Amino acid sequence: MSYQQLTLKQRFQLETLLETMQVHKHIAQWMDVNESTISRELNRNSENGKYEARHAHSLSFRRRKSAKSKSKKLLNNTTIHNYVKEKLKLYWSPEQIAGRGRKESGIIICYETIYQFIYEEKPEWKKYLRQKKGKYRRRHGTKAREKAREEAKKMRIDKRDAVVEKRERLGDWEGDTIVGGERHTGILTHVDRKSGYLLGDLFKQKRAEVIKEKTVKSFNNIPEDKKHTITYDNGLEFSQYEFIKRDTKMEIYFAYPYHSWERGTNENTNGLLRQFFPKKSMFATLKQKTVDNAVTLINHRPRKRLDYLTPYEVFIEGKVAVQARK
Repeated sequence: MSYQQLTLKQRFQLETLLETMQVHKHIAQWMDVNESTISRELNRNSENGKYEARHAHSLSFRRRKSAKSKSKKLLNNTTIHNYVKEKLKLYWSPEQIAGRGRKESGIIICYETIYQFIYEEKPEWKKYLRQKKGKYRRRHGTKAREKAREEAKKMRIDKRDAVVEKRERLGDWEGDTIVGGERHTGILTHVDRKSGYLLGDLFKQKRAEVIKEKTVKSFNNIPEDKKHTITYDNGLEFSQYEFIKRDTKMEIYFAYPYHSWERGTNENTNGLLRQFFPKKSMFATLKQKTVDNAVTLINHRPRKRLDYLTPYEVFIEGKVAVQARK
């Protein structure tokens, strides 16, 4: 199989994923490329052990430029070179030059190639450009746009079925984390919206890969008929949500940014857990058994909205509250 260069968009995606994932195989699965492509990219285009997308793209471009300089139209084709120069002096934009050249003279050249040629080979021509401040950037691949595209993939809370909002069934969960005093430790919490039944998993590294593995393992112990949806906030620790969806067979939704009330059940339950683990508590030496004991106490505590049944009785034993409150 031939090796294909990553695009600038893919390189920004790789830079972002490296902040939350460590295993190249998982990154490759996320990006839908071969694992060797990720390893080769990091080996070739990292500097001092750090990978930065725009710098990596620049390194790759310079290598390809050196290898393929003979194919540079503007360097080797006098007709195109003179045409571009002539029109630039008339203060035409590269897009206007490319469009009109194709239309009237059959000159085939991309306007992005003209921009790149100006900034890399003929900086003295920049004076003919309307915008002269910074280096030309391609239309795609900026971090802001990359983030916007990733956000657009997420299913928002208002796309959930009405049955989730009405708490009519078991198996619709809300997920979040409470963070320890070290900032990189914490407890991953999932709460069933109907019963208030809590799952709590201690983690010592706040990384998306760890959160995904903890979530999948925890829900392996939950019956299939009690696994329908999970609603998360927008923390980076949940960026592997597509893998969670795949491995748990549950639909994943996200609240809108800064709308914590949209996940009120989880927020309230985290408050109950904070009774045992106050803010700034150090979790580095905390044991999962200690977390399990606190979770058990909460799950066996009667709730007014459940007509004073406990979350355990409703979720595990299947008891039905006669006058359940929302």
